[in-house]
Amino acid sequence: MRQMKTECMPPEKAARLMRLATYASVLVASILVSIKLGAWLFSGSVAVLSSLIDSALDAVASIVTLFAVHHALTPADREHRFGHGKAESIAALGQAAFITGSAIFLLFEAGNRLTQPQLIDHGNLAIAVMSVSVVLTFALVRLQLYVVHRTGSLAIGADSVHYKADLLVNAGIIASLVLATRFGIPVADPLIAVAVAVYILYSAWQVGREALDSLMDHELSKNDRDRIGDIVRAHTEVKGLHDLRTRMAGTKPFVQLHLELPGHMTLHDAHIISDQVEADLLVEFPGAEVIIHQDPEGINEKIDDFND
Repeated sequence: MRQMKTECMPPEKAARLMRLATYASVLVASILVSIKLGAWLFSGSVAVLSSLIDSALDAVASIVTLFAVHHALTPADREHRFGHGKAESIAALGQAAFITGSAIFLLFEAGNRLTQPQLIDHGNLAIAVMSVSVVLTFALVRLQLYVVHRTGSLAIGADSVHYKADLLVNAGIIASLVLATRFGIPVADPLIAVAVAVYILYSAWQVGREALDSLMDHELSKNDRDRIGDIVRAHTEVKGLHDLRTRMAGTKPFVQLHLELPGHMTLHDAHIISDQVEADLLVEFPGAEVIIHQDPEGINEKIDDFND
């Protein structure tokens, strides 16, 4: 279930942070691919190869994320009046497919090395490269987590899943290289590669599930819906609300509800109260699209009841 971001931020500042994170992701991924390619060519390690494949797909996914975020931040137009926020979800779903493909390829490579173990050359070089990878990846993940926390970006959150997995992956690869080169246990190399592949598959499932939730207009979390109800009921003129519907498109929340007001109230006064409720909701959920329908109190109409 989608959870709204925990901090309020103007959309313009959020857009700048999101673009910064995507540029940093592409830069770091490109550096990692270059140095890991050299390390694999010299060492022949299948664990290093697994990390190289993962980083190469991360680079592709990061480029896709860069374009998706750019498109998602494009203002609404005549053909897309709800905006372009779901471009983030589509990008995240594509990333999940990329990750799954890399994991399957890696399982085949590791299986070959298990049946035909090979010695690793230039182990010290490979260990040094993987150590540099850990430092660069850690710095990128810290930036991405900060941006996700401030903006709630689904695409950048999906991108960070890759790199958080890479931190564990790279640490495991360093361990496998040490075991293979220092202690003569070459089977550790493909075994850790298998573990990496399993973890990548799990990460792909997480990313894909959240992307599908967004594309299928999954409701916001219960906490967010409760916060909306509390804000609406804080107005003394409001007698109740019903038919609350919520969803996310990228980082943009959509809130729709029916406001129950006294039957004797004029349309002008009802409109003023609705504007006040909307303003309070926008303070809590910046950049949200809020649609409020006014109903006279006590009117019986068909209401969707999902027991929430």
